[in-house]
Amino acid sequence: MADNDNVAGTEIPPELKPPEVKGAWGDEEDEVIGDLKSLPDSGDKASELKIDAIKIDDNKKINEFLDEPEDSNIKAVMTGDTMYSSATSFEELNMSPELLKGLYVEMKFERPSKIQAISLPMILTPPFKDLIAQAHNGSGKTTCFVLGMLSRVDPNLKVSQALCICPTRELAIQNLEVLRKMGKYTGISSECAVPMDSSNYIPISKRAPITAQIVIGTPGTVKKWMSAKKLGTRDLKILVFDEADHMLAEDGFKDDSLRIMKDIERNSAHCQIYEAADRLYCGWYSGMQEVLYVEMSKSRIKLNFDGSALAICGQAGNGGVLLFSATFSEIVKNFVSRVVKDGNQLFVKKEELSLEAVKQYKVNCPDEHAKVLVIKDKIFELGQKLGQTIIFVRTRNSASMLHKALVDYGYECTTIQGALKQDDRDKIVKEFKDGLTKVLISTDLLARGFDQSQVNLVVNYDLPVKYETPSEPDYEVYLHRIGRAGRFGRKGAVFNLLCGDRDSRLMEKIEKHFGHQVAEVPSWESTKDFEAALKTAGLL
Repeated sequence: MADNDNVAGTEIPPELKPPEVKGAWGDEEDEVIGDLKSLPDSGDKASELKIDAIKIDDNKKINEFLDEPEDSNIKAVMTGDTMYSSATSFEELNMSPELLKGLYVEMKFERPSKIQAISLPMILTPPFKDLIAQAHNGSGKTTCFVLGMLSRVDPNLKVSQALCICPTRELAIQNLEVLRKMGKYTGISSECAVPMDSSNYIPISKRAPITAQIVIGTPGTVKKWMSAKKLGTRDLKILVFDEADHMLAEDGFKDDSLRIMKDIERNSAHCQIYEAADRLYCGWYSGMQEVLYVEMSKSRIKLNFDGSALAICGQAGNGGVLLFSATFSEIVKNFVSRVVKDGNQLFVKKEELSLEAVKQYKVNCPDEHAKVLVIKDKIFELGQKLGQTIIFVRTRNSASMLHKALVDYGYECTTIQGALKQDDRDKIVKEFKDGLTKVLISTDLLARGFDQSQVNLVVNYDLPVKYETPSEPDYEVYLHRIGRAGRFGRKGAVFNLLCGDRDSRLMEKIEKHFGHQVAEVPSWESTKDFEAALKTAGLL
């Protein structure tokens, strides 16, 4: 980025901007598009400082970020002499009028959230620099990488230019919905490549070549399309892997992801692998969290692994590494900092990541039956006065058993897990997002990235643990689970149901890791204690 004059934004015509918008900010297996067609288409030594010190125009008032977590103390490490300004409005960001119209009219955004205000000038204003950015769940990270993708696609080039790969069909569909809504007036085409059981199934051999400019999908389907020569990568400029720990897990995504990257290297006119993918993969594996980031420029693909929401932006001959996440382990943070040497970094201390807008509680239960009774007598009864609730369990069997127990008691709820048919999963998610159901039981299928603003109550029926070492909590999954409540700075509450010494030890480790003492509900049998907890959380 040069100087101030280059940051001047595109003015949006008054008729495209609503007079007053009150809305939240946006973070808001295999095959067949089917019903998804119905979606609307559309250098120098680094310095460390607090983010509020970053500015380029002393005459410009720094924005007060409504609904931002009070502990959102983002530390910035910047390289070079370039100074950046917090964008107090989207007009300052040099976006097209069509994109601005999508933000104001369709997304109903009012102004950038904190992470958007700081990171978007770095993402959208040339000359591009590398950026590693961390922010709370629900603070607007998805908007950052979606805007980056939409901004770099040439609407006049009717070929695939951006590819976003997600671990689950639910996240892929959600990201596509956000992208199509935000890019409604740009004329940029998009398509979703996800598994689906549908009567509209079309064998890949009978499909026409994909011409959508942005493709979002799951790795198995994307790999099939590429192998069948239906999805070309010659003109690909941007490649996004969302939630890379899933992308490289033992369920086969690892092989698919590496195959996709190698195919892109072989076929793309814009890039080649900067280093051998296997070498990069091995170097990152031990500290990898959730996101594989592949940045494409004229001469390289960079692979960066980490956190929950990935942003990838690149442009032939003029790209920058952009890495967004809600969680960064110290191992990954240090590694990325060494790899992305000439870039900017925005980090939040892990002690400040536990979402102060969401009040966390622990409930000691004598046995598993007591946990079911808490759900039945406290969560269901008190939840009628609230919004929506997600109950997280560890396994598919737990989901089925809990669902059956609650239904047998006469309560209505739905459950989602990976063993369900794709159409059933879609129906369950749609009904929940439409508000037709209020309580959803889920495995970690929906722990990361799932966005439903009406969810203000999360219950950890089982605490998340690491697959390899069940005696250790999965801290990142815990953070993402509780992040399903309190989206966009809204109030929320989390109840952790503990049963026995093992759960108590897991909870103690979580408290120590985040430096946050979780309040205890005195009695699992007391409705008054649960009411008091919800009142403290601002929900009653």
